[in-house]
Amino acid sequence: MKPVSFGIMTPPMQTSYEDLLRVWQQADAAPEIEHAWLFDHLMPIGGPPDGPIFEGWTLLAALAAQTRRLRLGVMVTSNRFRPPAMLAKIATTVDIVSGGRLDFGIGAGSRPSHPLARREYDGHGLPYDDFGDSVDALAEACTVIRRLWTETEPFDFRGTHVQLTGALGNPRPAQPPPILIGGRSARTLRVAAAHADLWNIPSDTGIADAIERSARLDRYCLELDRDPATITRSMVIPYTTPESTRHTAEAAIAAGFTHLVLILAPPWPPGIIDVITRTIQATAV
Repeated sequence: MKPVSFGIMTPPMQTSYEDLLRVWQQADAAPEIEHAWLFDHLMPIGGPPDGPIFEGWTLLAALAAQTRRLRLGVMVTSNRFRPPAMLAKIATTVDIVSGGRLDFGIGAGSRPSHPLARREYDGHGLPYDDFGDSVDALAEACTVIRRLWTETEPFDFRGTHVQLTGALGNPRPAQPPPILIGGRSARTLRVAAAHADLWNIPSDTGIADAIERSARLDRYCLELDRDPATITRSMVIPYTTPESTRHTAEAAIAAGFTHLVLILAPPWPPGIIDVITRTIQATAV
């Protein structure tokens, strides 16, 4: 089994930049925490619906400049929000600012059945396509983003959802950022099998569901003649109590999930990182 790594996610809503920076810098000084994440929403999905929320990638660039060790990313970027070539440029900028610490998280975007997420599209004048179309668009986005990070000559791309003429990424990232794809639908898993270095699923669907979806991802990899072990299995776990969180983390590890992200809902008390590190230390790996 791959080495187990722990990270945190700090939803950038109902909080201040000063508090976010405090938590990230404390995590940066805690070796038990290897990665840190934001999410990608434009309106709050918890707490007062008219409360404050920061744009994820802009904030990530600021936090990248204020940390030194943590790998970092957005879990996960909505592919609906930004054209993929623009997103590739944004991610390159953050990776360079961070000194090559970006993990690139991306997904198809929220489903229409999530009204708190749906309103942010209407509130920002963003199109909201059918979920099937958004998964197809995700596959094209992953293709062009990786090409923009690696190719040295301009290229054209003619897809169903993405059309580029004379596309070129310069500068290139400090590293080829690993691609993390989040989602549990069969269509998203097929995209992950083709493009992901890491695949993420939330723990709230249950460990049994995560095991079944992971096995399905294995099958899709084999259909593409890809070794399933080349995709790291990742899980987000809401941090509740130390005991409950540790129990869920240990179950996830036993199921083969080695990249664990603890969601820390704001507000964050002064000693939260100390509590998290003790929980990680107590977890059987």
